[in-house]
Amino acid sequence: MNTFRDVIGREQITSHLKNAIQLNKISHAYIFYGEDGIGKSFVADIFAAALQCEEFSGNPCGVCKSCMQAAGGNHPDIIRVVHEKATIGVDDIRNQLNNDISIKPYSGRYKIYIIDEAQKMTEAAQNALLKTIEEPPEYAVIILLTDNLNTFLPTILSRCVMLHMKPVGQERIKEHLMKECGVPDYQAELAATFAAGNLGKAIRYAASEEFVQRKDDVLHLVKYIDEMKISEVMEYLKHLSEDKTAIGDYLDLMLLWYRDVLLFKATREPSKLVYKEELLTLQKQATGKSFEALSNIVEAFATLRSQLKANVNFDAAVELLLLALQEK
Repeated sequence: MNTFRDVIGREQITSHLKNAIQLNKISHAYIFYGEDGIGKSFVADIFAAALQCEEFSGNPCGVCKSCMQAAGGNHPDIIRVVHEKATIGVDDIRNQLNNDISIKPYSGRYKIYIIDEAQKMTEAAQNALLKTIEEPPEYAVIILLTDNLNTFLPTILSRCVMLHMKPVGQERIKEHLMKECGVPDYQAELAATFAAGNLGKAIRYAASEEFVQRKDDVLHLVKYIDEMKISEVMEYLKHLSEDKTAIGDYLDLMLLWYRDVLLFKATREPSKLVYKEELLTLQKQATGKSFEALSNIVEAFATLRSQLKANVNFDAAVELLLLALQEK
């Protein structure tokens, strides 16, 4: 089973959690926060298993009955609060947590509740949870996982130990993908760069044939974009935007391309490029455009990305990008 040794780039957090277990200084409530896919659930599962491990060494031993149950997802005293609706309502908290927490652990040292997507709790649900956090049984541990702290009541935040899952360094991710996942150098670098510090995303990208196809689609556009008419570029972008789930990936891949062009123009250093296998094309485009034009293109892609997230009309949103692409 996974242990804290399998957590990449979280040494401060894992050290804190292991020390808390070894010194028997466990808090009753934690918030693990960071963007989606950053590893919150992964760390929470290891922490829960370590808390229940019969060795109580700070890490799951992986062989005791408790660890075997935790690894199989059927430990009776590690409970995941689930919800069927778009929000986590007061009944979800009352039925799955408040009404259950007074029952002592069946076999473990603790009774642990993990609430994923905790930002979806309604105010009533948070108030119901607050009463339990304020006066928990000594054996209770509540772990909230979230990508948005702004939705929480200040009274909830003030009573929880806050652990921020920050982005992992690009080189650490690349090394992990190559050594542990067997991903080739170039693909590992692209996935690591594109994931922006999110190891979970990097692993998914590196193993995804769809992601490779999206990269190839983008390369077809950006390599020949200067020879295309604006109407052709517009049509191609429209074609890519038809896949609503992937448009963000397409735009980010294009943004990385123009950042490479800008970086090469500024440094003439190929080793720092993401698309280094396309060096000749990058060099040609860097020569053909000014710093100002490239900066405007990078900014336009970022703006288009945020506008589409806000459901702005595609044709209107892409107009600024097309103007920027025409600059020299």
